[in-house]
Amino acid sequence: MQGLYTLEQACEQRQLWKQQGKRLVFTNGCFDLLHPGHITYLNDAKALGDVLVVGLNDDNSIHRLKGDLRPINPLQDRAYMLVALKAVDMVVVFSEDTPLNLIQALEPDVLVKGGDYMVENIVGAQEVKSLGGEVRVIPFLEGYSSSALIERIRAIE
Repeated sequence: MQGLYTLEQACEQRQLWKQQGKRLVFTNGCFDLLHPGHITYLNDAKALGDVLVVGLNDDNSIHRLKGDLRPINPLQDRAYMLVALKAVDMVVVFSEDTPLNLIQALEPDVLVKGGDYMVENIVGAQEVKSLGGEVRVIPFLEGYSSSALIERIRAIE
């Protein structure tokens, strides 16, 4: 699938982008039920640099983090939707509970998380800052969350 990279491929592409002077923005998440809040968030993240890389939790890590009923959409579907978005230049899947290994390997210029995170609590923030990068928090689009959407769907049944 075009736009979906292994870690090795992502690191090779990162080197090319560095040589071209491109500013890499990194974010991560489950992106289980893609909604307008995600689209707004990813567009805002992309605006902070030249290329946007999304670390995507695999199904097993989502199951560990979100519980027995998640993910709703399997990895291939979630990856397909993300790579189809104009703002997303690359998707890299990870199986750990955090994207720290990806962040350390890709050395983003900007690390972005959404919503109510405090910069000091963002995984990889210290590593990015130590390399001269920046860490940003983008507010959620009010009224949108995958968990709330799932609850609304369950209430219909």
